Amino acid sequence: MSTEDKKDLIYMDVPAGRVVIRLRPDLAPKAAERLRTLAEQGFYDNVAFHRVIPGFMAQGGDPTGTGMHGSDLPDLPAEFTNKAKFERGTIGMARTSDPNSANSQFFIMFEPSPHLDGQYTIVGEVIEGMENVDKIKRGSGMSGVVNDPDRIAKMVPADKAEA
Repeated sequence: MSTEDKKDLIYMDVPAGRVVIRLRPDLAPKAAERLRTLAEQGFYDNVAFHRVIPGFMAQGGDPTGTGMHGSDLPDLPAEFTNKAKFERGTIGMARTSDPNSANSQFFIMFEPSPHLDGQYTIVGEVIEGMENVDKIKRGSGMSGVVNDPDRIAKMVPADKAEA
């Protein structure tokens, strides 16, 4: 695979194994660049999947593991689209009720969720290793908060990864 082919790929290692993410700068250029930048900086290494709801999604990207924080970078504007849908493996940017509040948190869909279409930024998709996402420790209750959560071991752009 050439460096050009790898520029939009992210390797995310979780307890069950590797997950390969294809960023979608065609849909969300600012959010895709943010995930790539933070991954390159090692921001996501050892960060928990703090909110995991069975049949819905796994959310991570908060260095405090509380779901209340992000990176030191400014929040991103909404990059909503009708060109893609929230299907199994879709990666969306988490946010507050303010559509322009996405920062570093993201979520990976376990199942299609059409109610999110056009309401959240789609930043990428899992293209390999969804079976490893399926093994992320689930939370409980409606909030999906996870006790002793699984963590991202390492997350790095593919073109910056060691061979």
